[in-house]
Amino acid sequence: MNGQGDLVAGLTADQLDRFVSFALAEDLGEGGDVTSAVTIPEGARLQAVIATRQPVVLAGIPLAEAFFRRTDPDVRIERLADDGSRVEAGAPVLRLEGAGRAMLAAERSALNTLQHLTGIATLTRRYADAIEGTGCTLLDTRKTIPGLRVIEKYASRMGGAQNHRMRLDDGILIKDNHVAVVGGIEGAVRSAKEAATGLCLQVEVDRVDQIEPALSAGAERLLCDNMGPAQLREAVSLVAGRVPIEASGGITLETIRDVALTGVDYVSVGRLTQSAPAADIGLDYALG
Repeated sequence: MNGQGDLVAGLTADQLDRFVSFALAEDLGEGGDVTSAVTIPEGARLQAVIATRQPVVLAGIPLAEAFFRRTDPDVRIERLADDGSRVEAGAPVLRLEGAGRAMLAAERSALNTLQHLTGIATLTRRYADAIEGTGCTLLDTRKTIPGLRVIEKYASRMGGAQNHRMRLDDGILIKDNHVAVVGGIEGAVRSAKEAATGLCLQVEVDRVDQIEPALSAGAERLLCDNMGPAQLREAVSLVAGRVPIEASGGITLETIRDVALTGVDYVSVGRLTQSAPAADIGLDYALG
């Protein structure tokens, strides 16, 4: 899934329907929004503005819209900014007008999703900006909340990263546990090559002396794990362009540029999806 064509935030129509249904069911329970039912007149209409309260890179606007349309198919929505846009604090991003009870029923699910995904996109943009001009590409990882991977990785794309593996069947990545079971890098790589899956074969190394055995056995890409800049420069020199090199492990905003300047092709950062704080985005109402 690449977030293009008829996809919504990386989701197909069926996936979007299931996501919205599940989130609303979780929030509304069997009795619905009882507070709104006993305080808001049945025919009341509301106007609302969703606005940022900090500078952000947006992600999840179409999903927020989907929640409001689910509870009120006739809701009027004006989109004021698109996903991937840099938006300053105080900027309105959506205007809505519709049935009051329905809008309040959708509010929390819509905001939770928008805040979470925008938080990912905003943090990702900071990392992407930090390595601008180095020729190195920022990657995300599989460190995502179960069930939310597609939309979280969509958000990282909105922030300027490329997706690495979406799933375990997207590529072969031989890590230390695979090597330990097989008994060595060479044996693990040869076994993967013999399987002839047609998938890219990447090997994780955490020492420079593991690089040549991995390449000799047929590795098509290397992941240098938890190596400092000096080790990474040595690895780049040894590989000499034979395969792409990805650096990963413990990389922060303070260190990512130094890592990128070593000459590696990619740098992957798990905290883009694992640790991004929710963006501060609010919704304010007025009578319609």
